[in-house]
Amino acid sequence: MSTYSQIYIQIVIAVNGRYSLISHTWEEELYKYITGIITNKGQKLIAINGMPDHVHILIGMKPSCCLSDLIREIKKASNAFVNEKRFIKSKFEWQEGFGAFSYSQSALNHVITYIQNQKEHHKKKTFKEEYIDFLKKFEVDYNSAYLFKWIEEED
Repeated sequence: MSTYSQIYIQIVIAVNGRYSLISHTWEEELYKYITGIITNKGQKLIAINGMPDHVHILIGMKPSCCLSDLIREIKKASNAFVNEKRFIKSKFEWQEGFGAFSYSQSALNHVITYIQNQKEHHKKKTFKEEYIDFLKKFEVDYNSAYLFKWIEEED
């Protein structure tokens, strides 16, 4: 085998409608389940954490992996997992779309720390502010009409 690569991607997915449905009582189970999906697809999970309305996942990705297919599988299987476990009374579902941002090896420790400290980080910044900052930092052209649906913060 003569293919060598180092591809690091941070994935951001949001709960449909951006509702705060992921409870601290079962988030670890969800993260372990998502870890299993990623591992079973031959990719390497480096970090996972989030908030009640979104999740950050840092993976080491092989060049043969189709990122869209991997994320589709993560969402589909974890939707089914949450609903079968009846963690919430209503139907759980991830929102359409995702964010994906690439990093160099030298940035990994910073990204891992950032993901591990999500709860602390979001005491200062909303998910919407965080996500738009990512898009600007990575110089991603975007149309705000096609971003995640946001629940308007109450004043």
